[in-house]
Amino acid sequence: DPHGSLLLDGKEIDPPEDEVLATACRAAVLCNDAGLREEEGEWRIHGDPTEASLIVLAAKAGLDAGEEARSYPRTDVIPFESQHRFMATLHHNHETGRAVIYLKGAPEAVLQRCTSQRLPGGEEPLDRDYWYGIIDELARRGQRPLALAVKPVSGEVTGLSIDAIRGFSLLGVVGISDPPREEAVAALSQCRSAGIAVKMITGDHALTAAAIAESMGLGRGGSVVTGEDLAHEDAQLADLVDASDVFARTSPEHKLQLVNALQDKGRIVAMTGDGVNDAPALKQADVGVAMGKKGTDVAKEAAEMVIIDDNFASIVNAVEEGRTVHDNIRKAILYILPTSFGEALTIIGAILLGRVLPVTPVQILWINMVTTVTLALALSFDPPEPGIMHRPPRRRDASMLEPMMLWRIALVSALMLLAAFGLYVYERNLGTDVATARTVAVNMLVVAEAVYLFNTRHLTAPVIDAGTLLGNRITLLAVLLVMGLQLLFTYQPLLQTFFDTRSIDAATWGRIWFLGLAVFIVIEAEKWLFTRLGWYRTESKE
Repeated sequence: DPHGSLLLDGKEIDPPEDEVLATACRAAVLCNDAGLREEEGEWRIHGDPTEASLIVLAAKAGLDAGEEARSYPRTDVIPFESQHRFMATLHHNHETGRAVIYLKGAPEAVLQRCTSQRLPGGEEPLDRDYWYGIIDELARRGQRPLALAVKPVSGEVTGLSIDAIRGFSLLGVVGISDPPREEAVAALSQCRSAGIAVKMITGDHALTAAAIAESMGLGRGGSVVTGEDLAHEDAQLADLVDASDVFARTSPEHKLQLVNALQDKGRIVAMTGDGVNDAPALKQADVGVAMGKKGTDVAKEAAEMVIIDDNFASIVNAVEEGRTVHDNIRKAILYILPTSFGEALTIIGAILLGRVLPVTPVQILWINMVTTVTLALALSFDPPEPGIMHRPPRRRDASMLEPMMLWRIALVSALMLLAAFGLYVYERNLGTDVATARTVAVNMLVVAEAVYLFNTRHLTAPVIDAGTLLGNRITLLAVLLVMGLQLLFTYQPLLQTFFDTRSIDAATWGRIWFLGLAVFIVIEAEKWLFTRLGWYRTESKE
């Protein structure tokens, strides 16, 4: 918002009356590629936010960017590059025939090209110690310092070269406040809990990087590694990068260097970037993440992911979502395999004992059709596990089927065999006809699968609480739907004819649900016991 005041010693001042301040604001708006426009009642920036902040400064000082560009049209430009860390523009005033070069960039780079400093009464030799003190003061506040300078030249000068960028007069230093978002600070804490190391890589001043890192709870003892340190630590680079969290005054080449060093240590690296020069690092990283708003097309093409809101918290949310998807895939596997094995073992058990099959092929088809499209699918909608962002990352080579899962598959398969085949034998021993006993066995398998679905809501944590049992409405709807279909399967005359089923009484349903509840209790007891013995990882509920 370009409305505001400029203060000197706590008192409001009129910028046009201060020649140096007015010239500095003119340099800020002319040596600039950003824009500021009012759209639908809101002020919106176009281009780099850092440059746009200088447009806002000039507007607060009463300068109109369009009018200044018409009065001092740009003739040539040296765009900002990480190698020289400044931008220079050449402007001609056709009314006076004069030309001027404006310089903007990192204070160290600009001061190297200045020989004097401008004062209201004229110019004097540059007091470098004074300005470096100002720069450090701004940086300690967490502000990003930028220096502005000017150099009048002959109107015959029509082009710029790097060699000509010297002999400037310093106009001043701007401190830009760019505090981290609150959600980014919270996201950083989440990363720490999840075992994800976050490293801040910036081209800013080392003191600025240290101040921002401290405000975010990042860094180790306030130490900051600079680009120069990286250049001199080739032999120990991998250890240096692994032990440090904050890197300042770095170039895009340093980003690639850091990615390679971390990968050499066996780390899985996600790298964020937005510029053309970031493309090599984005490509090299295991997961390149480009910024959707201010990212260039080259960066987006080089990256695997694009964050449309340029928010670090979105990356952390994606990690949580990825862990949830991975967990739900494991739950689906842990549900489908034992239930399928349980059905198969029921058939195999009958064959080995020389008995009539407890379920027919068409009844098995019914079970798979009903449970797969309802119960198994419901697991994909499960919310995140408790403490999902308090776990360490899984190993790159970790198997989807852990020993715990193999044991659970065997246990559940055995329980379903005992429940379904055992109840079938029990019914036959009571004198029940084969068709009715098979109907009981089919319902026993489906009820056991429905009950086991609730066990699977958590892999190792207990689920005996209302929040877990009733927390996923889709799971409840799936179970109710399956039970409704089973009632039709058991009592609807057309389905009885097609599947050769018979009606069963309330006492039989009581035995089915009693055994189903027993399956649930045994699996919960197994979780509790093995967690207590330390064989299962405890899933924190904090």
